[in-house]
Amino acid sequence: MTQFDAVLIGAGHNTLAAALHLAAKGWRVGVFEQAAEPGGAVKTGEYTLPGFRHDWAAMNLSLFAGSPFFKVYGGELTRHGCAFVPVSRPFSSSFSDGSWLGVSTEGDETATQIATVSAADAAAWRSLMAGFGAEAPHLFGLLGSPMKFRALAYFMFKTLRAKGLAGTLDFTRFLLSSPRQWLEESFADPRTRAMLGAWGMHLDFAPDVAGGAMFPYLEGMAGQAFGMVIGAGGADTVVKALVAAIGARGGVVECNAPVTRVLREGGRASGVELADGRVMHAAKAVIAGVAPRALPRLTGATTPEFDGAMTRYAHAPGTMMIHLAMEGLPDWRAGAALQRFAYVHLGDSLDQMAEVYAQAKAGLLPARPLLVVGQPTVVDPSRAPEGKHVLWVQVRMAPGTIAGDAAGQIAATDWSEAAEPFAERALDILESHAPGTRAKILARRIVTPAELEAENPNLVGGDQVCGSHHLAQHFLFRPARGHADGSTPVPGLHLTGAAVWPGAGTGAGPGYLLARKLAGN
Repeated sequence: MTQFDAVLIGAGHNTLAAALHLAAKGWRVGVFEQAAEPGGAVKTGEYTLPGFRHDWAAMNLSLFAGSPFFKVYGGELTRHGCAFVPVSRPFSSSFSDGSWLGVSTEGDETATQIATVSAADAAAWRSLMAGFGAEAPHLFGLLGSPMKFRALAYFMFKTLRAKGLAGTLDFTRFLLSSPRQWLEESFADPRTRAMLGAWGMHLDFAPDVAGGAMFPYLEGMAGQAFGMVIGAGGADTVVKALVAAIGARGGVVECNAPVTRVLREGGRASGVELADGRVMHAAKAVIAGVAPRALPRLTGATTPEFDGAMTRYAHAPGTMMIHLAMEGLPDWRAGAALQRFAYVHLGDSLDQMAEVYAQAKAGLLPARPLLVVGQPTVVDPSRAPEGKHVLWVQVRMAPGTIAGDAAGQIAATDWSEAAEPFAERALDILESHAPGTRAKILARRIVTPAELEAENPNLVGGDQVCGSHHLAQHFLFRPARGHADGSTPVPGLHLTGAAVWPGAGTGAGPGYLLARKLAGN
């Protein structure tokens, strides 16, 4: 039996962040990961050809670079090799009519481009940006606050003092609004709405889902105010640095070490048993960085109410990834300016996004999926051989289990057979926006929702955000009422990861908040 203060299950960035904070507070920590490498969805590899480095799932590291966790540990992680590349033009949208919009940190560039489709929308954008400095502390304060009744009450008290009753009610209405509600109230042109509404699809917020307005707003405003950062050489820069920092503080991170069960003594979590029979004892805490439905399999049983909530935990539709090694960047029909952006969204309207979401939720391969095309080598040429490029393509959405094809063209209902024709559908869309792209492809790697889950069980059905963020499963209810702080009915056993408040993304919030609670600061 090996002795630790805390044993952590899974080496995603949240558990690694928790492990580093606990190690910094003097705890002996052991992290055990079932996969061959750490990082979960935050990893990078040569998935197509030698010298072409692709981010497996997560690419945008802005949340991590701007997080409270990085504020404390950024210097330490930098010493261990963590490095970012700033992006001044974080995202854009290409439309089928040949127009485009994009968000930039460069002066008035964003509003000027929006003015090409709508002068009224350009004025609205400038007004929203002018007010962002006053709104940001409230939104970021909410997202960074522990989701306990006392903490939430204190947050509302501060908001009331700052905004007054009318302002607080307006703020609450905004938090409850759907993306379409806010976007149609704020902008006139369907293309402006689509440029921002695409961000809701990253977090399971189709245009008409209540509670999703915050995400298009934050991505738009923060995109211009702060830009974006990606990892130098790949997103795995943060994972490598976290593992190195934990090791330097005496902690252990072991891969190829699946955990089969959580052990208890006197009703309290006391450690874990690994698949090879080894036992790791935890004197203070066992922290499970797993999808909620996996927790009852590790514990055996806790309480019917809690285990039922974990089993019923709802996941978002899946994503299919297409990694492309490229001879050159796409020649965008809308203009060469799009070659300067880290992301290019391919989705024409909120109605198209709503249709895609409804089809994927029904188990259908969408007829016109939304594409997120990442161009990381625009700002980080180290990810490909000289003069070459990589493209990171997310196909949103895609069903984890296929019931049929919305277009009536793909008969296969197994991902092993449906992957190629569905990828061709996505590439047809890309080709329509950037003719000649297919001819520039040197190699490709398709990663289906089924493969994403097989490689990482937390990505249930290819759900990269580890669970819907709809209101019934967010804030105080993520992952279940009374457990948004990662607590479980088993003393000493805690849950972390994207399924726990504040949810998905690379900000390490769930892991850091939990570690601070356990360590007392």
